[in-house]
Amino acid sequence: MINSNDVSMTLIDKGWSGDKKYCLTDAKGNNYLLRISSEEKYTFMKTMVDIQQKVTELAVPNPQTIDFGKCDEGVYLVQTWISGVDASDLIPQLPRFEQYNYGVEAGKILQKIHSIPASKTQRDWESRFNQKVDSKMMNYNQCAIQFEGAKHFIHYIESNRYLLADRPQSLQHGDYHIGNMMVENGKIVIIDFERYDFGDPWEEFNRIVWCAQMSPTFASGMVDGYFNHEVPTLFWRLLALYISSNALSSVPWAIPFGESEVQTMLEQAKEVLEWYDNMTNTIPTWYTSGSSFTV
Repeated sequence: MINSNDVSMTLIDKGWSGDKKYCLTDAKGNNYLLRISSEEKYTFMKTMVDIQQKVTELAVPNPQTIDFGKCDEGVYLVQTWISGVDASDLIPQLPRFEQYNYGVEAGKILQKIHSIPASKTQRDWESRFNQKVDSKMMNYNQCAIQFEGAKHFIHYIESNRYLLADRPQSLQHGDYHIGNMMVENGKIVIIDFERYDFGDPWEEFNRIVWCAQMSPTFASGMVDGYFNHEVPTLFWRLLALYISSNALSSVPWAIPFGESEVQTMLEQAKEVLEWYDNMTNTIPTWYTSGSSFTV
């Protein structure tokens, strides 16, 4: 427990969660992360704390919980401060073989996270994801902004839904990409578990778009590391399905955040279509096998 009389607070103005985040600094100069959430998120946040403890036991580097409970503003969570640098700032500036090796490290960490199975009472993945896709398609069709190439995403989704049958389910970080990683003492640390979920572990790679835009080499390493350098064909086919689903829903999602965010999503959709040659190739052009990266 940290004595509130001996700390200073600095607002952290970044992230999409809607939670308030602060850097706490105690009298000895030690820093901590304070997150304040709404009261209705108590059960969700308590589960997140438990999940982070489980992944810590699997040697997944992530912030450790110092204190958790209810307060006047809702729910508070105090965790250890990661004193490293944002992976998205550091990694793209490194030599390619170092970018690749960090990607391999991130893939192996994700493999550990996915070793935690979902509950046996979890609804089957095929029906869950199909319902999600149907909703995304409806939202896109009703959206005032339509974009060229959406038909290619829709065609790929409709032609490959059958791949969702009998998929396993596990814990998901929920937002696993280079923007939610830091590098501390030369090692990757995973942050921001507040979008955790349970589902097809391969769906977790749908955010790899953000990695590939910043560092195709890092993204390639992440895939290779996860699969121990033996990537199955089925993975690529499912990944294209999950990325198509995300791309289709990205514009309706972005509209409340303003024109700039809409343009970002439109440009991203265009880039994804280029990677996949209008969804006719299942392996994106950014992927390069690890044998190409040497010192």
